[in-house]
Amino acid sequence: MQLPRRKLRILLTLGKYTIYRHATTGAGSGASVGTGRTVALQKMREWHRNAFSNKFLLFTNVGISLTLSSLGDVLEQQLELYNKEIEEYSSIRTRHMATSGVAVGIICHYWYQLLDKYLPGRSMRVVAKKIVLDQLICSPLYISAFFVTLGILEKKEAHEVWEEIKEKAWKLYAAEWTVWPVAQFVNFYWIPTHYRIFYDNVISLGYDVFTSKVKHSPSTHMPSPAAPSVKMLKTQQA
Repeated sequence: MQLPRRKLRILLTLGKYTIYRHATTGAGSGASVGTGRTVALQKMREWHRNAFSNKFLLFTNVGISLTLSSLGDVLEQQLELYNKEIEEYSSIRTRHMATSGVAVGIICHYWYQLLDKYLPGRSMRVVAKKIVLDQLICSPLYISAFFVTLGILEKKEAHEVWEEIKEKAWKLYAAEWTVWPVAQFVNFYWIPTHYRIFYDNVISLGYDVFTSKVKHSPSTHMPSPAAPSVKMLKTQQA
């Protein structure tokens, strides 16, 4: 009788040890997962703090503008492909729009800093002044910079860029007045300076799609490349 009892005691002891080992191992792995999550959160907070610090804010703002300008063009091209307005996706066009986003991001970065320097505070009067100045000065400036940047990338002559600005810029400026006064009230009244371009770009994703559409719509002042000129016809007849 003693042998079975001894075996039983051994089995119970082994069972208790196995349960204890699994419990401690499980707790250890849970602690490791918790520690890993904590480290990841700390790294994200550190990245966020550095990205939106004064030292790196310009690069962050430019990167945000570049990314969302590219995304806006990608979405617009997908819509044009769906409507059979274009035959294939153009990566060159997206790269050009991304470069224009860099130019606009730099302008807006320094513009917001300038506004906060000379018009500090968040009173209704200050916010109203900022909105008016933003619409009357910054909007025409960055719309012009947008067309000039793309004109340079597309190797257009100066008079071609000027004609395109006269033909298309007013459409973007009119859209600015329908979207941005309300959006900029929120921006100037509630959003801290270092988050303003991020807010701008999130709000303006739909506007970026419209911007790409207006920019790449056919220009009435440019002759169609598919249509032969009178001079070419006479040459062919001769």
